[in-house]
Amino acid sequence: MTLKDFLNEKDIFAANAGMELVEVREGYSRAVMTVGKSHLNAGGVCQGGALFTLADLALAAVMNSHGQLTLSIESTITFLHSAVEGDVLTAEATETCNHHKIPYCEVKICNQDNKLICKFTAIAYRKKTDFKFDALM
Repeated sequence: MTLKDFLNEKDIFAANAGMELVEVREGYSRAVMTVGKSHLNAGGVCQGGALFTLADLALAAVMNSHGQLTLSIESTITFLHSAVEGDVLTAEATETCNHHKIPYCEVKICNQDNKLICKFTAIAYRKKTDFKFDALM
């Protein structure tokens, strides 16, 4: 099974929220979701937790793309613009520092008009445990 298929199947929370990894390369990934009614907060815009989950899915692919189990230890999100129902959001994650123990990643989420909705940064802990998959995609 590929890493992309594994995370799309096993990250049940993200899958149930309508999120999907569409591209995974070593040190890069892209995940998408369409904002639906179930993603809206009381203010009528996309709930921050939905944006965080989309970024976190892309992060998981990037951090684990090297074949070692890697888990987030700190994440920060900055909301720049609101996303609304019907927006198609794309999270692009890039590994900024591929440190052997504490890698660092940046994720940008943009809408269909390439408007930057939020930025997400994270550090993770890379364990000495192999994360086995057949290929990235």
